[in-house]
Amino acid sequence: MLWMKSLHIIFMVTWFAGLFYLPRLYVYHSEAKDKISDERFKVMERKLFYGIMTPGGILTIFFGLLLIINYDYQGVWLTYKLILVALLVIYHFYCWKYLNLFKNNINNHSHVFYRIFNEIPVIMLIAIVFLVIYKP
Repeated sequence: MLWMKSLHIIFMVTWFAGLFYLPRLYVYHSEAKDKISDERFKVMERKLFYGIMTPGGILTIFFGLLLIINYDYQGVWLTYKLILVALLVIYHFYCWKYLNLFKNNINNHSHVFYRIFNEIPVIMLIAIVFLVIYKP
């Protein structure tokens, strides 16, 4: 069980690193004025999303499901956690949507929007950690 928990936590940290950093890249990308910076941000965003963030999310969910199946976790706390994870998956897809908008040069949001958007996974992480530790 400990190896599954360890891998779940490792990939969760990886996923959240991307969930925290990609919107921050969007903040800077939305402020970029020159073509060189624009292209550099596109490469960074693509590599982060496909190389780190998406595999981290998939493996987080995979090892989380293994824990639920193999160790019969249950309770209201788990239901709330799974709802928050589902919301994070939706957030992940929004990150993908914005990635494609930037890729196609049709971003229509300001850096302020992305600064606010960047705070959503912070709130989710805090809620998830408290649910897992306290199991209300």
